[in-house]
Amino acid sequence: MPEEQYLTQEKYDELKEELSHLTTVRRKEIAESLDYARSLGDLSENAEYSEARDLQAATEERIRYIESVLASAKILQKRRSTTVTLGSKVTICKQGESEPHTYTIVGSEETNMLERKLSHLSPLGEALMGKKKGEEFTFETPSGKQKYTIQAVN
Repeated sequence: MPEEQYLTQEKYDELKEELSHLTTVRRKEIAESLDYARSLGDLSENAEYSEARDLQAATEERIRYIESVLASAKILQKRRSTTVTLGSKVTICKQGESEPHTYTIVGSEETNMLERKLSHLSPLGEALMGKKKGEEFTFETPSGKQKYTIQAVN
């Protein structure tokens, strides 16, 4: 059995929508491309056919992956907690700096540093899990150990 994937409701819905698009619209488009490419003749030297087959394989792989994620998905419930858990929004500040950084702790499928979404399995995410506001913790970075303080947990 695949390991549980922790997803927000929004990410779950996004994956369901992508799966629906791939299984209905995209499969049909690829089938039409394959039919057209077959009509061009010799398949052994047919670049269009080869490209359509590659696209079909990639699409089917993505469909299987999404189905696997959705089958093992556990939806994160929004709840108030004073402890850092999945779904928490955490504000931390590096010792010696005045500018805090805020991250949302998410499952690995939703990690996106541009949106400040941090996986609970990442080194920083693991260091944050279970901590409370005001706690200090040390985190190993490429430039060595750094000390942080948790300023807020929402």
